[in-house]
Amino acid sequence: MSMQRRRGQAARVWRTKVVTDNRGNKIKAADPDSVFEVRAVFIPQRSARAEVPGQQQINVVRMLVSADLDDVDLWSRVEWNGKLWDVVTPPAHHHGSRHTRHWSIDLRERP
Repeated sequence: MSMQRRRGQAARVWRTKVVTDNRGNKIKAADPDSVFEVRAVFIPQRSARAEVPGQQQINVVRMLVSADLDDVDLWSRVEWNGKLWDVVTPPAHHHGSRHTRHWSIDLRERP
């Protein structure tokens, strides 16, 4: 694991589970009872300020983590920096030497 990810910031990654909604449909949802505690590096990707009253600010960051995150997909959530974030890209595994391989996930701050 690279030194930067080992010294990274603490985050909680919620796995997904299949649940049945009130209409009887099976859907995927974030499971707050099944959480990964990880250390990760967060890199700002883009942000858009609200220009007009009523618009929302959009913040997108990329999370780099060494942990193998099974059951994490687009329906998962991440709790970091006191805020909740939605996963906007599926976890992508980046191959490399033992010190540089990692998973990257793009996150968008929840309004």
